[in-house]
Amino acid sequence: MSRSASGRTFVLVHGAWHGGWCWRRVADILEAEGHKVFAPTLTGLAERSHLLSREITLDTHIADIVNLFRWEEIHDAILCAHSYGGWPVSGAMEALRSQVSALVFVDAHLPDDGQSGVETSNGREEILAAQQRGEVSRPPKSAAYLCVNENDRTWVDSQLTPQPIGPSLQTIRLTGAREEVAKKAYIRATGFPSDPFDEAFTKAKTCGWRPYEVPAGHDLMIDTPEPLARIFLGVATSTEWPEGRPRPIA
Repeated sequence: MSRSASGRTFVLVHGAWHGGWCWRRVADILEAEGHKVFAPTLTGLAERSHLLSREITLDTHIADIVNLFRWEEIHDAILCAHSYGGWPVSGAMEALRSQVSALVFVDAHLPDDGQSGVETSNGREEILAAQQRGEVSRPPKSAAYLCVNENDRTWVDSQLTPQPIGPSLQTIRLTGAREEVAKKAYIRATGFPSDPFDEAFTKAKTCGWRPYEVPAGHDLMIDTPEPLARIFLGVATSTEWPEGRPRPIA
């Protein structure tokens, strides 16, 4: 099975414009301690950017995650979503349910049933303009916009790829499977101003998710991989799940 003999299984889902590459620093930490890590790249992005097409929808990215669980026989996983990744992860939970033991959303969207990404995105006008022009994607934001640390900005800019717009135009259908997971945590990057993620953080706290605050830019997995890995491990191994105030992580 996918779980290592002495560790846990983590599935790390990236956000818009990114790919599985962005999780490498976190994955290295977790794997060095005996844990199993999967960091899939969603269809049309990064090393799968050659598959970019107008046929890509939110269902495509949901299937990317669900099929990973199926063919890698993943169970009892800690499923982590960054940014846009909150959409396909929320949708994938409808099929995964008991295969996930904990959810961690990292500066991620927390959609409700019936919503679409274009409704909640800061890039609403960009998405609609691209659709009107008949384009299938929108160009990436810069690493500086994402508040990535200065030393990594050139590298991150070289790795980012256009994001397909199809997933943001599709309405998500949720029946509450995401909320059935007993252990849920939301991590807010305090160094990245964002009304949508502030709102998601507030909603998560209201709904009983364990809240964390990390002083970093939006790409926490690049800026603060060690603290992020520690939170993931803390969520995975916690036996008590009290609600509480946001936990600052240095």
